[in-house]
Amino acid sequence: MDIIRQFKALSDPTRLRLLFILEHFELNVNEIVSVVNMVQSGVSRHLKILLEAGLLISRKDGSFIYYATDKNGNNRELVILALRQLEKDPVLQEDLARTQQCIVLRKNRSRRFFKTAAPRWDRLKKTVLGDFNPNPVFERHLQRALVIADLGCGTGEMLASLLDRRERTLIGVDVSPEMLEQARLRLPESPNLELRIGELENLPMREQEADAALMSMVLYHVSEPEKAIREVYRVLSPGGVFLLADFLKHDQEQIKDVIGGVWLGFTREQISGWLDRTGFNLKHIESYPVEKSLTLTFYLAQK
Repeated sequence: MDIIRQFKALSDPTRLRLLFILEHFELNVNEIVSVVNMVQSGVSRHLKILLEAGLLISRKDGSFIYYATDKNGNNRELVILALRQLEKDPVLQEDLARTQQCIVLRKNRSRRFFKTAAPRWDRLKKTVLGDFNPNPVFERHLQRALVIADLGCGTGEMLASLLDRRERTLIGVDVSPEMLEQARLRLPESPNLELRIGELENLPMREQEADAALMSMVLYHVSEPEKAIREVYRVLSPGGVFLLADFLKHDQEQIKDVIGGVWLGFTREQISGWLDRTGFNLKHIESYPVEKSLTLTFYLAQK
């Protein structure tokens, strides 16, 4: 019986530690080893038991396999019940603090990439997009928007194309000071435009501040995509539009050398699942082939 296998999986203290941290973050084996301070073979054995019990899910991304609890699985209630008993355990809180440091290291790698790539970013994008220009796809869904937030605005290319209508208020957000500096060089001074520095997982914006938000080739740089999508939901007004463009999942790790990133794209199911759990209503999906055998997929969702 499955329930016996599940209770056996939960009967080990180490497996409970793994379940606890993987409820909060998706991690690969190397990151898990650094958190729980165990040999890799032991960690892999415990992960296998949790997977076979249906308490974890895994995904392959390049040469890495990432693990997390299944937020939509049939065993979700059992996982919640088990973890509720562990919330105040001091050992697990220490594990969680070390896990957060792993996420910080991921983010720092991304920031180091953009520190050097910022002056070349427009050219780097061209190597993967070729002649395809995503801006018109965004623009046709933004005709009625009066307050638009470009999240991960980079060098300000999209903001520049939206400055033609004076009644619009534009907000650009990026975590990289170097990218924002490139945006300031490109964009004219305007009372309707504001550039802000901040993480997409913790946006420097008020609740319901915008009636449209967009992310163009940004999410694959974000360590915690679902958290970033929840932030978009928070800053959008009711009925607000969210436009997301990112690469369809691929296996070309060398692409990271060109445009950086944490993820090798996403499946449609991943994106639609995050949108649905956040509360968005997914309205439309369309895809375009670009260079390097990549596919850029657009998602239109509404709050």
